[in-house]
This record gives sequence, C-alpha cells and structure tokens, in this order.
Amino acid sequence: MCLLLGATGVGKTLLLKRLQKLCQVDSADLGEAPVTLPTVGTNLTDLTFRRKKITVRELGGCMGPIWPKYYLDCTSVIFMVDCANISQISSSCVQMLSVLSAEPLQAAAVLVLFNKRDLPCTMSLVELKSLFRMDDIIRTAPQSITTLEISARSGQGLQDVLNWLFSNRSDT
Repeated sequence: MCLLLGATGVGKTLLLKRLQKLCQVDSADLGEAPVTLPTVGTNLTDLTFRRKKITVRELGGCMGPIWPKYYLDCTSVIFMVDCANISQISSSCVQMLSVLSAEPLQAAAVLVLFNKRDLPCTMSLVELKSLFRMDDIIRTAPQSITTLEISARSGQGLQDVLNWLFSNRSDT
C-alpha cells in the first residue's frame, strides 16, 4: 500500500487519474486533464504497470489530523506540494515533517512531489528545496526520500513517478 498525502488542492486526485491513464497500454497521449473534485475521505486506486500491481490510498487534505490512522499498512508514501500556492508551502512543510516523524513510517520509502510546475508563478526547485530544507531532511530522516518536479495536468514527470512507485513496491 502506498499513501498519497498532501494539502487540499495540491493535485492528488488528478495525479492518480493521470497515472491510471499512463498505465494503459495505449497511453502515449494523456489527452485533456480530467475534471476532479476535492477528495472527502479516501480513494483507493489500483495501478498495474509492467504486470505488477500496487494500491495507492489517497487521503483527502482535510483529513490531515487522522492521517496517522492509515500509516500501519503502508510501505511507501507520496507527499505532494502545490508549488503555485506560496501561502500553503510552509504548512505543507510542517505536515511533511509530521509524516516523516511518524513511527510506523520509519521504514517507508518517501517521494516528495513538487506539483504544478507548469504554472508560471512557481518557485524554482532550488528555492523550494531550500524553503523545505530538503537537504537537511534527506540527510537526517530514516526514510529513503526522493524528490521530483511534476505537473499532473501536463503529464511532466509522471513516468518518473510510476518508475519510483514500482521500484519501491513491496512484494510481501
């Protein structure tokens, strides 16, 4: 099980829909981005890629206070950040630090996605990583942490997300 976490409106649902499309055999063209609604509760999505299957549990951003109830059966975490919402970045950093410090997630592989890179009002990746102190976090956290820049809307970086998901898949 992979948990997909992040604040409300960061693009988690769109990411899952686009990854599902990318997993289809004829997925050369992602087409127009589908309309999404904020997730209230949780969404379970099965992704099958190269004959392997993984289940991703998306937890709505408004469920932040109860995210820890879902940590136990999780082997990997994707944490999304909306790069275009400057006012949300510091709270996203605090949320991410809370997730990383959770005891049940100490052995989980973690992917931090800086989403909405297609929008002109985003900070550079260097600025974002500096604001998040990603180098310090990666150096001190017990988890293996990977960071990627993506645009769930345009499809930029989504193949890298799939590759990460399935390379960190637990076969147990």
